[in-house]
Amino acid sequence: MIDVVQDLKGRDFTRIGTWSAGELTTVLDLADELKRLQGEHEEHRLLAGRALGMIFQKPSTRTRVSFEVGIQQLGGFGLFLGANDLQLGRGETIRDTATVLSRYLDAIMIRTFAQEDVEQLAEHAAVPVINGLTDAAHPCQALADVMTIRERLGRLEGVRLAYLGDGNNVCVSLMAAAATLGLRFTAATPSGYEPPQAEVERARAVAEDSLATIDIVRDPREAVEGADVLYTDVWTSMGQDAERERRLRDLAGYGIDAALLRPADPGAIVLHCLPAHYGEEITEDVLYGPSSAVWDQAENRLHAQKALLALVVP
Repeated sequence: MIDVVQDLKGRDFTRIGTWSAGELTTVLDLADELKRLQGEHEEHRLLAGRALGMIFQKPSTRTRVSFEVGIQQLGGFGLFLGANDLQLGRGETIRDTATVLSRYLDAIMIRTFAQEDVEQLAEHAAVPVINGLTDAAHPCQALADVMTIRERLGRLEGVRLAYLGDGNNVCVSLMAAAATLGLRFTAATPSGYEPPQAEVERARAVAEDSLATIDIVRDPREAVEGADVLYTDVWTSMGQDAERERRLRDLAGYGIDAALLRPADPGAIVLHCLPAHYGEEITEDVLYGPSSAVWDQAENRLHAQKALLALVVP
């Protein structure tokens, strides 16, 4: 049986930047082991009988399937709680919801809009709370991202990571992970699309100890020159449909295509957290091309989140 680190039991995972390099590495190491065990069809029921509540106020493909399958593979079960299944939207406070759900569940995953809602849920819940996505952060995605980079390149420290496009929640969490784990992170964004300055400053402060670097540039070619990893995300996220045409104009030239891939390191990999919009932030030939690690990245949501659950759920 796997020896699970006990000192992470009960921990919340609301932002990736609140976990240390050692703690994140513990998650990644266990994720690698769980992936190996699954590949060899060996059971790893580390959370037998545990109940995971999954609150979805935003729809999802990867988040729902990976968490629901993951908790079942660990021997527990997941309870889907959609936007119409709770009283949150009809006047019940987050504190009351957290208090009640803590009497039924062993952990809560929430995918919602406001980061403050996740923080309040974590503050008042007596069980671990995991952020499945907010408008401000996507820490579970960043876990899968760094797992995939380490799996493909054999290291994290010193890896040159270029993020292209909108400095959104995915960018923010990836930047925080890079700062903690020693990557050289560069985001290329148009003016007005940079990650929040407070998040950049926070990442740079962390990077002083890890020897990471955090840079924000305008020119996508500058960002990808010699890069080991090219990363992008959708340009129009949920709730931004009214801005779609403007965003397409503003972000033109930041999409990853074969031409933009050429200045990167010859062994560079391409990542995208999906869903993809071909001809916008990425081309189909790149997503399915030899440099793509996107499908491993999507699979690794399962393994990284299983490791996280195994470590934090009592």
